[in-house]
Order: sequence, then structure tokens, then C-alpha cells
Amino acid sequence: MTPAPSSEARRTRCARCRRPVLRQLVGRRAALDVTADDEPLTVAVAAARREPNRLDWCLHAAGVRFDMRWSSRTHPADCPHPHVLDHQCTAPAAPPRAPARTTRSTPVPAGQLTL
Repeated sequence: MTPAPSSEARRTRCARCRRPVLRQLVGRRAALDVTADDEPLTVAVAAARREPNRLDWCLHAAGVRFDMRWSSRTHPADCPHPHVLDHQCTAPAAPPRAPARTTRSTPVPAGQLTL
């Protein structure tokens, strides 16, 4: 069974730091929404930078399309595909938005009931 065409990675930018990233829903049953740095690495470099909360992904290319696949510890060391790492944004968090202030004018004079 081949993956659906909509499951391919798409290039975009991080909303906070504006760095180029790849986004994809990875997996068929319990898909993960993955955001990875758009910086191809070798298998060895990606494995060295892998952390418990920062995974690396095998990036299969078919023409101009990309498909990220989970790279586990049993992934072949001689994998010919580039690898990418989960994006860790270093930009400061955006300040919380102030609640919007609305002023409503009453459609009827004060003291009159509206129905």
C-alpha cells in the first residue's frame, strides 16, 4: 500500500523564528504532526544529534516531493537518504495577547427592554 499523495512533506517557515522547516503528518494510523529543520544531514550526524525529545527523520525524495519516515535505532547505518531533525525553535515566545476590548452601543434607550 502506497502512502496517500497528501502525506508528503511540505516546505514552510517556522511561525516564530521564520527558519525554513518541513511539515508532514507521519504515519498511517497514529500520525505525528512533524516539524523538522529543512537542513539535510547524513545518517551519522543525525544519529549523533538525536535526543530523547528530538528525533531524526529519513527524508525520501521522489522528484520534487519529499516523504519523512521515522528513523529508529535499527535504521541502516548506510542509508542513502538524507536525514532531518525535529525543529527546536529558539525564538522567544510571543507575549500573550491582551483581550480584545469591545464597546457595544445599546440598540435601544437605557431602561427599555429589548426583545
